[in-house]
Amino acid sequence: MNDIEKLPEGTHTIAIGFGDLNGIMRGKRIPATNWENVCKNGTAICLSALVYDMTCDVWDTPIANNDNGYPDMHIFPSTKPLALPWEPGVAISFARIEGMDHKPVSVDARKVLERQVVRAKKLGYDIKVGTELEFFLLDPETKKPKDKGIQVYSLERASELEHVLGPIRRHLSECDIPIEQSNPEYASGQVEVNIRYDDPLVSADRVVMFRSLVKQIAHQKGYIATFMPKPILNESGSGFHCHYSLWKGKKNIFSDSGKFSQEGKYFIGGIQKRICESTICGSMNVNGYRRKELYSFCPTNNTWGFDNRSTALRVIEGSDSSTRFEKRDAGADCNPYLRIATDIASGLDGLEAKTEPSKVTVGDAYKDKKSPKLPDNISDAINLAKGSKWLKEVLGDDMLLLCVQQCERELNFFSQQITEVETDRYLANL
Repeated sequence: MNDIEKLPEGTHTIAIGFGDLNGIMRGKRIPATNWENVCKNGTAICLSALVYDMTCDVWDTPIANNDNGYPDMHIFPSTKPLALPWEPGVAISFARIEGMDHKPVSVDARKVLERQVVRAKKLGYDIKVGTELEFFLLDPETKKPKDKGIQVYSLERASELEHVLGPIRRHLSECDIPIEQSNPEYASGQVEVNIRYDDPLVSADRVVMFRSLVKQIAHQKGYIATFMPKPILNESGSGFHCHYSLWKGKKNIFSDSGKFSQEGKYFIGGIQKRICESTICGSMNVNGYRRKELYSFCPTNNTWGFDNRSTALRVIEGSDSSTRFEKRDAGADCNPYLRIATDIASGLDGLEAKTEPSKVTVGDAYKDKKSPKLPDNISDAINLAKGSKWLKEVLGDDMLLLCVQQCERELNFFSQQITEVETDRYLANL
């Protein structure tokens, strides 16, 4: 029997949910009168909820299809329910997933990350992950920013947005998502919020919940919050940056008296070896590749450097506890479990094999013509993923097939469209 967590006083409704294929929070709202039953027995939900695309379109997947009738799974509360400050009487709890046979589900992305966390612990390591998410706050009617001009880090612009960013910082911290800071970013309407580092599973859960709750708060304040990687063509795209450190007990092994250690370089070498074939785990739709442009603060080649935002992997040296590296290639919409799992898997491979990284990049990485290019279109990323035995081993057969299926469906959808640009350019002239 599962433990029954006490509800916050005055709770009448509990939202319970999990991250789906795209890291979107799906679930149910249940009355407080049914809480004890759900804690003990779970609540049934269609297995397809794990494998929707972002529009909730359903197709025949490895584990939910017409042949098996799209069966159910069960979800159980896995975290203490916390009151939502902006919705009196409503609490939220993260969920764990079981198949109807009480076994893990092969396309539960959280299990992919869990395997790598267990692997690290068996090797004697604890991994810490800090996350940064960029997103846009847009007018619901125009789908455009309400503010004008780039004012990155501007305290005046921050003050103008405080009526929405202030509640995001305060309320999410109350929901056990410890916000460290927020700031206007490099586009009109764009902001960034940093979440404090923690265990990889905790950090990934927080990203899923963060995106859902930010959208809810933004809606209440008269905005649409979007984590779409490139919502506005001539503006900066939105990334999901992860900061990694590796610990043995109380020792950060990426630090050698405040300098980046040899072990850290091996970890980066492992990531560099697999960064291209795991690209779909950071960008699973066509739009994600639109932000992969020169001088966009999104990396375009397989480089690393010290405090260098033009590289894919940015090493940050400091105190023994703060020395780390930042991986900068993924879109803000990506599935955090898959993205973090593949980063950890490749990094641990590099550590075990003592894989040396490429020559460190000094200066403008965008000018580096010798380093391999990162995939800049979804077609190339799909082909690399399909040909990767390593990625199949990390994700599992069903999970890799599902990811590839979605990517191929997205590519096919866009290839069948005739765009407004085409008609404007060709209709009257040809």
